[in-house]
Amino acid sequence: MGKVIVLGLLAGSVLTWSLMIDKYLHLRRARSQSERFLAHFNMVGKNITSSGLIREGMNNSGPLAVIYNSGVDKLVEFYEAGGSGAAPCKLSDAQSHAIEAVLERKVSGQIQDLETNVSMLATLVSLSPFCGLFGTVWGVMMAFSGIAIAGKPDFTALAPGVAGALLTTVAGLIVAIPSLVGYNFITGEIRKQTTDMDNFTDEFMVRVQLGQLALEEQEN
Repeated sequence: MGKVIVLGLLAGSVLTWSLMIDKYLHLRRARSQSERFLAHFNMVGKNITSSGLIREGMNNSGPLAVIYNSGVDKLVEFYEAGGSGAAPCKLSDAQSHAIEAVLERKVSGQIQDLETNVSMLATLVSLSPFCGLFGTVWGVMMAFSGIAIAGKPDFTALAPGVAGALLTTVAGLIVAIPSLVGYNFITGEIRKQTTDMDNFTDEFMVRVQLGQLALEEQEN
């Protein structure tokens, strides 16, 4: 039983590290793409419908670019419905709320994408020490059962059995501790990128409102 558990822990460790490496690369790529797009977004000021920024959004696969694409598509749709082509026009409160709702839905979708396989990773990290503990309890139980069958205490024979049983706990901790560190790093990075997406959504709507204020000033 101990050998089976150790082999299971080894297989779980390989799977855990495969998931963590894949998720780390995914998050790193997402952050890099988002930072590149954010630099372009900050350069255009209030003109968030500029052709250059739209082109950059289409060529960028980062979360911020995906959110921007959904928001600017809805914004341009309202501009075109107002008869001004892609040029800014007055938006109603309902249209502003619709743009914000589109952005929030896209943020939720991007969060789900970032959190893919995280629940499985959490399960594997939590399960490892319990598997090791189960192996230890099983080994100790078998060792004491052997003494009971023999009918006399033989601690010289008991000690190796208990020591072998404890190896499964050690194996479980060896798998769980570094995996837990990696898991915490990944969840921390997901929280950071989630905050960045929320902040970007707020900034997008602020730019839209600033554009509306500029139109009102021109009319006055």
